[in-house]
Amino acid sequence: MPVNEQVTDSVTQVNTSVLGGTPAMATGNLMMSSSQSLGTSALNATESSQHGGITMHSVTVQGLNSLMSTCNAVIGRSAESIIEKE
Repeated sequence: MPVNEQVTDSVTQVNTSVLGGTPAMATGNLMMSSSQSLGTSALNATESSQHGGITMHSVTVQGLNSLMSTCNAVIGRSAESIIEKE
């Protein structure tokens, strides 16, 4: 059964087109996955920075609370010793 020459020409052109477009598609897929991973890592870095800031603030507040409670304890002891002397 003979094959029409127009069909073989068409198939050859499609195969050539697919072979020519494959490197471009592979490069595009690589760029898309790279950009997505870079975006995700930037998001993770921002989130880590925010959590670090929150931790830093809470530690500062805890330190100040400790200082203030120490002062109150000292004032309370001083007042108690004054009251006992009278």
